[in-house]
Amino acid sequence: MRLNDAELEEIMSQGESFRVEYKESLDGSASAGIQEAVCAFANDLSGSGLPGVVFVGVKDNGEPIPISINDQMLIQLSNIKTDGNILPPPSMLVEKRTLKDADVAVMTVLPSDSPPVRYKGAIHVRSGPRRGLATEQDERILNEKRRAHTLPFDIQPLPGTTVSDLSIPRFEEEYLPQAFSPEILEANERSMPQRLATTKMIASADDQRATVLGLLVLGKRPRDVIPNSYIQFLRIDGGELSDPIVDSETIDGTIPEIVRRLDDKMKAHISTSVDLTGADKERREPTYPLAALQQLTRNAVMHRAYEATNAPVRVTWFNDRIEIHNPGGAFGTVTKTNFGHPGVTDYRNPNLAEAMKVMGYVQRFGVGIATAKKELAKHGHPEPEFVVEDAFVQAIIWGRSS
Repeated sequence: MRLNDAELEEIMSQGESFRVEYKESLDGSASAGIQEAVCAFANDLSGSGLPGVVFVGVKDNGEPIPISINDQMLIQLSNIKTDGNILPPPSMLVEKRTLKDADVAVMTVLPSDSPPVRYKGAIHVRSGPRRGLATEQDERILNEKRRAHTLPFDIQPLPGTTVSDLSIPRFEEEYLPQAFSPEILEANERSMPQRLATTKMIASADDQRATVLGLLVLGKRPRDVIPNSYIQFLRIDGGELSDPIVDSETIDGTIPEIVRRLDDKMKAHISTSVDLTGADKERREPTYPLAALQQLTRNAVMHRAYEATNAPVRVTWFNDRIEIHNPGGAFGTVTKTNFGHPGVTDYRNPNLAEAMKVMGYVQRFGVGIATAKKELAKHGHPEPEFVVEDAFVQAIIWGRSS
């Protein structure tokens, strides 16, 4: 992915094109323009398979200008990957490089394996040096490109399924209004199969088999086709699995149903203690902060392996701790040694991650563990522990010390 200096200088000298964008700075509307360019490069409408490059600190004629390429700028550019405005998250590299004897910020964007990619709900494409919104024909091309790739498991079509396995009212009334602005929906004259294909709920308008994503988000009976798509919840009165079980539930359904039911279950088991020590007013403190549990359980649902296993996500609530166990070990650039480190993230299920962002279950990518740690510390809990193995990841959340 990393281009050498000679390659970058040659690209920079060729002028803006289907894979090159120049920006003098991040002032004004430049930041939004960069995000639109990143989206368009990820879509790679031309089918070149080549990375797109955004140069910041370069004039329209391809010549660098003397500006400060500082850490703040590089962080701002890097955040484009994780701020949730571009979905699925793009694969990109941000660097400070010295080109033509000047410092330049360089963003290298790889074509996506799962187009169409959207910026704030709109599909941006590149035609020569010009950016624009995708036409109906452009969307069809992008959908066909996706089918030609070796697809991530979460958008592979499932044999024997059809559109009838999906809840169209849920798609129209709940998912689409969250995924697209009212203006885009009003102007959209695509057929229902085309809309389902563009959002990756079915393979294509011509091949109307439901995808894994479609069943997880819209399925009428997801577990009939994806047997592991559930959470096994246990509340144990003690510290060992052999101790008495006081509550047990199999939580299944679509992702929205699973998240809602699990939230309700966790709320029911969070008790509140009253602290009168050293204060004029009583202070009520929950046994666990719900926000931390939500971050870690939703991470498990999003990052678990849905392929080649029948194991569910397990949430086991002991008297002194909660264990969250999800099938599938570290994935991609995430390893046993860097798991949980700030800025280290990858996606086994990139399209499910996109859908969970659309539905409001993820506010920003790559910060779930950090947010959970912050919430736990604020409420007097130790840091969560993580056990990362080849076949599973387990989070352990300890109760507050007395």
